[in-house]
Amino acid sequence: MDDSLRSLPNIGKVMEGKLNKIGIKSRGAFLRRDPYKVFDELLKKVDPTLCRCALAAIVGAKEGVPWHAVTKHTAAEYQKRHKRHKWGRC
Repeated sequence: MDDSLRSLPNIGKVMEGKLNKIGIKSRGAFLRRDPYKVFDELLKKVDPTLCRCALAAIVGAKEGVPWHAVTKHTAAEYQKRHKRHKWGRC
């Protein structure tokens, strides 16, 4: 099986580079992490402009579904965990 990050749905070259910056360099390493915590770490350490679509891409990659199928659900869940967070534009 391909253990590259890009073998996951929604993970392209740009997101792969961002994940690498927080030490996630393989599919296995990514799948062992909570996607909401991954997004939060990316937001704080790599790119503070990430939007709800990026969150959906990360959660979708973990769940094996396209990002647009989970955008509303994932944004609402992140908002529950981080009540003061304000979403930027996608």
